[in-house]
Amino acid sequence: MDSSSTFVLLLITLVIIGILKIITVIHHAFFYWKNKGLPYMPNSISSFIMNWKVFLGYCNLADYCQYLYNYFPDAKYFGGVDFLTPTVLLRDPELIREITVKDFEHFTDHRTFIDENIEPLFGKNIFALRGDRWKEMRNILSPSFTASKMKFMFELISKCSHDFVDYLVDHPEVCHAIETKGVFRRYTTDVIATTAFGISVNSMKDQNNEFYLRGVEAAKFSTGILQTIKFVFLMSCPRLATALGVSFFPPSTLKFFMKSVGETVKAREEQGIVRPDMIHLLMQARDKESAHKMTLLDIVSQAFVFFFAGFETSATLMCFVAHELAVHQDIQDRLREEIQQHLTEENEEISYESLSKMTYMDMVISEALRKYPPVVFLDRLCTKKYELSPAQPGCKNVILEPDTLLMFPVYAIHHDPKYFPNPSKFDPERFSEENKNNILPYTYLPFGEGPRKCIGNRFVLMETKILIAHLLQKFTLKTTEKTVEPIVYSKGEFLLKPAGGFWISLERRGT
Repeated sequence: MDSSSTFVLLLITLVIIGILKIITVIHHAFFYWKNKGLPYMPNSISSFIMNWKVFLGYCNLADYCQYLYNYFPDAKYFGGVDFLTPTVLLRDPELIREITVKDFEHFTDHRTFIDENIEPLFGKNIFALRGDRWKEMRNILSPSFTASKMKFMFELISKCSHDFVDYLVDHPEVCHAIETKGVFRRYTTDVIATTAFGISVNSMKDQNNEFYLRGVEAAKFSTGILQTIKFVFLMSCPRLATALGVSFFPPSTLKFFMKSVGETVKAREEQGIVRPDMIHLLMQARDKESAHKMTLLDIVSQAFVFFFAGFETSATLMCFVAHELAVHQDIQDRLREEIQQHLTEENEEISYESLSKMTYMDMVISEALRKYPPVVFLDRLCTKKYELSPAQPGCKNVILEPDTLLMFPVYAIHHDPKYFPNPSKFDPERFSEENKNNILPYTYLPFGEGPRKCIGNRFVLMETKILIAHLLQKFTLKTTEKTVEPIVYSKGEFLLKPAGGFWISLERRGT
């Protein structure tokens, strides 16, 4: 047999082995739950196609979440497939409590998308870390979000908010029809730059500052064919991706944040600067002896995820709040009246204490988080074997093996009329003192629950409330011909976002 025939035979053999391997993986994924004694999506091919429709931008994530949630309306949980990963989708609030709080030691981790050696900016942050490394980092960062630190950061955030609103006051031409996502991301850039990096930025005046441009660059992670191919490639072939120079974020992004944080750390060390913020706590942790020695890359990763989450997620929340206030003038008027009642007499300024007393403000923000949760799905990874009670009458207990993925359909739970009557209605009264105790525990999950609950939730709420309060002092928020109500979600995003963007107008109020 000549060499060309040998090559062809070898190639055919490898192709056959590859096909058999793929068939084995697919068979395992699609029939994994069949003998486990729980309801599972029998038409797994349909589920698989729906997965890809979302990632390729043919179906929005909210509709997909509802589709899954309603598949077995009487089951506490059921089996499904996320790409080729067998997954349990939890529908029952009591089970969510057990997984996130009561039996947390069995579910301490999130699913990891990207290896930290390939994408250190994403892989080394507190969200992605696992086990003892996560616990250690959580203990380091928790003091950043205490009441005393919030009070310190309030002054910094309030200045950013004033600068932002003052720019709009001085430039009425931009207020007639304003796409709020674009401008609110400039505000969140300024907030994160000053509170996490110790750098003063005014992104409304300096439109092309590098902090803002890097945030836009990092936030381009959305659905679509090219991003999906890259995402799957990074997950399935990490070493080959590294060899080919493929990364989650552009290398220039890592270089920028390494330079920014590195210079901040160096300046503080040389000049003895102490600023009670995240960078300072991470520097202190770096100088201590611990099981996992803190490096500059670890510090950069925490600062980056704080920036990434604050830049995009916080801005999106502000957009939805502004949209609902523009649509519901009665709610806006009542909120403005509360803000006026809590202004300090001497300079009509909002203080940390007065903001915390704004109960209607809290109701409005809480309802926005209910109707438009920051994350459509939450996940947990089983780390130790665990036994689930029957999914429904007639079923048996189910043993979850380590590395089993569990998903909580947050958006669908928030829109279940069993828990929130008339769920499509924006109704802050759900969270009034009289009504909020009627909300069934673990049906309201905007930031997750348990030890893995979002560590920066108080920060997000504070920066959102300050901005809304300052905006309503100066402007009336109104709809425009571009405002779409009810909102139609974009099919090309991982976060909830209207197709066509968030459009409102800002009408200057009399002084």
